[in-house]
Amino acid sequence: MTDFIKLTRDPDDAPGGYAKVFAFLREQLLSGALKTGDRLLPERDLSALLGVGRPVLREALRALAMLGAVEIRHGVGTIVRQPDASTLGEFFTFALAQQSDAIDDVMEARIAIECQAVRLACRRATLADFERIRSALQRIEATIDDPVAGGEADFDFHNGIVQAGRSETLRSVYAAISDLVHRSHRGRRELILKVPGIRSFLIDHHHRIFEALVARDVQRSDELLRRHFEIGDEYRRKAFETPKPQG
Repeated sequence: MTDFIKLTRDPDDAPGGYAKVFAFLREQLLSGALKTGDRLLPERDLSALLGVGRPVLREALRALAMLGAVEIRHGVGTIVRQPDASTLGEFFTFALAQQSDAIDDVMEARIAIECQAVRLACRRATLADFERIRSALQRIEATIDDPVAGGEADFDFHNGIVQAGRSETLRSVYAAISDLVHRSHRGRRELILKVPGIRSFLIDHHHRIFEALVARDVQRSDELLRRHFEIGDEYRRKAFETPKPQG
């Protein structure tokens, strides 16, 4: 851990409380002037440097601590930390919870992440990654009639692909939307299990994706995964069109 870092003030920085503190620290992190484990200047010096009151600075630092970006240690100071992706996930969930089309919007992001991840996984996946995905595939078969357990197994299969891609950025973004992706898996399973042919599709198509991944066939893995999402949407539409049983 370094001693106090000499910080420079951007003369064009616009005034204004939280936004000013957040923007300043963000720029320091992006530029490399601050790194995980570094200690910020004492509040008095940082407040004077940024031109904000100490109460505002304290509240901004507390907010950053809630996000996991810093840790405030009494008697030591404020230490830069690496935020946990789960915190970001909670933020995403709250930010999107009131949007009626949140799940559909997250699905679009999910497809983009997974299709890039599967291409990377074809080159980077380890035997441990393959075993993890295979285990999820076996659970998909075993829980095919259970919307909850089946949805969980389905999520683990797709999450395994993202993890096998070994891109920290993709992993972090996927983790941030994972709560909503979980909800999507469960909701879709409950909806489409009444459609004829869905069980064989879920088992067979996941097998095909896995086989292409093990073969490290980038093009086929990408094509199969994209088609997987397209067929899934088709079954979802059929589920809405299926008449409800009378009784």
